[in-house]
Amino acid sequence: MKTLKEIYEYREMIFSLVHRDIRGKYKGSVLGIFWSLLNPLLQLIVYTIVFSVIMRAGYDKYYLFLFVALVPWLFFNLSVSAGSTVIWNQKELVNKIYFPREVLPIAHVTAQLVNMLLSFIVIFLVVIVTGHGINLKAILFLPIIIVIEYLMALGFTFLSSSITIFFRDFEFILAVFMMAWQFLSPVMYGVDMVPEQLRPIFMMNPLTPILMVYRDIIYSKVVPDMKNLATSAIFALVIFAIGAIVFGSLKKKFSEEM
Repeated sequence: MKTLKEIYEYREMIFSLVHRDIRGKYKGSVLGIFWSLLNPLLQLIVYTIVFSVIMRAGYDKYYLFLFVALVPWLFFNLSVSAGSTVIWNQKELVNKIYFPREVLPIAHVTAQLVNMLLSFIVIFLVVIVTGHGINLKAILFLPIIIVIEYLMALGFTFLSSSITIFFRDFEFILAVFMMAWQFLSPVMYGVDMVPEQLRPIFMMNPLTPILMVYRDIIYSKVVPDMKNLATSAIFALVIFAIGAIVFGSLKKKFSEEM
């Protein structure tokens, strides 16, 4: 409770860091923040050509099938991968000024969340322009799964950012791991393509039920499977709790290690 109170007291610092992160990322570029929309669009085009035209994935409106999972994956990937160095890159600030160290991972993941929400604008534009349609009842569950994924991303970022301080190679190991994780998650394909005997193992991937819920809501236009929603929430809360506990126990030694 003391940590939560401190984080709340430093909320202005979080907002400032989020603003700096978003503004600084595109500073000097001609298109600025529009790159946060163009990047997923460019990846969407490449993946659609490869999996829909060349490899023939066989999904109706594959571009939308892919997009509704690709955007959440990019948010998660950037949060955890780039978040692994969020403490290390701010070591001068950490060593000179007192503030709750949790502020840095929270600000980083929140900045990535803003980028994802901007990308969702493009998703809904695609849905409207193509006439795919929206189920308003299903859309009510979208904020819930976004919050669930945010907590999971934050939990993993707490872990990755604290471990990297003590084990610098973790940053590079994580990059390889995240690349493999993308192909082991239903981003470019659906769960129905996974051999039935392997599905129980596949469902142990904490991102699997989250991506399935996103697809239910936007692509399939149905109220998400409550089992997947509950599983996502349990995974997220457990990972968030573990990440927060590990980060809290290691943060006292950050200055010594840097």
